[in-house]
Amino acid sequence: MAATLERQLALHHHPAALPLRLPDRRFQNGAQTCFSGVENGIRKPHNGRTPRDPAQRGHVHLGHVARCGCTKFESLLDESTIGNDADRSPHEARHQDDQRRHDYQQIAKHAGNLGMQWFASPWDVPSVEFLEDLDVVTHKIASSSVTDRELLRAVAATGKPVLLSTGMSTLEEVDAAVEILGTGKLVILHATSTYPMPPEEANLRTIPLLQRRYGVPVGYSGHERGLQISLAAVTLGAAAVARHITLARTMWGSDHAASLEPGGLEHLVRDIRVIEEALGDGVKRVFPGELEPRQRLRRTTA
Repeated sequence: MAATLERQLALHHHPAALPLRLPDRRFQNGAQTCFSGVENGIRKPHNGRTPRDPAQRGHVHLGHVARCGCTKFESLLDESTIGNDADRSPHEARHQDDQRRHDYQQIAKHAGNLGMQWFASPWDVPSVEFLEDLDVVTHKIASSSVTDRELLRAVAATGKPVLLSTGMSTLEEVDAAVEILGTGKLVILHATSTYPMPPEEANLRTIPLLQRRYGVPVGYSGHERGLQISLAAVTLGAAAVARHITLARTMWGSDHAASLEPGGLEHLVRDIRVIEEALGDGVKRVFPGELEPRQRLRRTTA
């Protein structure tokens, strides 16, 4: 199955010494910077479009306009994984795989022309091998794959950086996944896999808990309506904020209701940058703008 565009993400990070500019906990001038990217899906909630569809490249361009820095797809070679008919003749399989490779190469070229990196979320071991042949810079583990140890081992064996989503997972399940993946090149994304997610299920205080437990950058993958919860995640130290994007939230499919329209994505990236500046470095001092009021208004008594 060729991948279809599903969502976009914004990553709040300081560039790390990795092929992909993944988040880390180092700071520059006392503050982290914001990195954003485009995430794309495997299923067909977006009118069955494939990467070769010009509309898909248009979505990647929307990510570029919103100052996104990477584009991400999902890859599924064994369609029986999601209950689809995987019976294909050798000729059909070869043709479809060639077309899939061509589709990804075109997306990679388009993203590269826009100065964006690309990677994918494999849903099965053959997809890991397929993506490695295309030399992706990282892999993302979907929440649905947290307990797929065969897949985790295959991804870990690549030695590439990994983004691990943790929706619908217990801490024990995340523990087991992290044990396989290691923490050297890992970014964990706190998530709740409800579409759309009500505020009471966000549980954002899990972000610092995961940071303490695993000692790696922890971000937030949001499926809520609006921007408030995602922005609150940044104030709690989220190293990444991932959100779906759609051309219209009224389109058919549960993902659309939990998505941002292009203007919303731009506002999200803009507001994250404002929050970054506002958080500062935590050092209490008198700022230049305070000097004149301080001289004029300050009263000091014995």
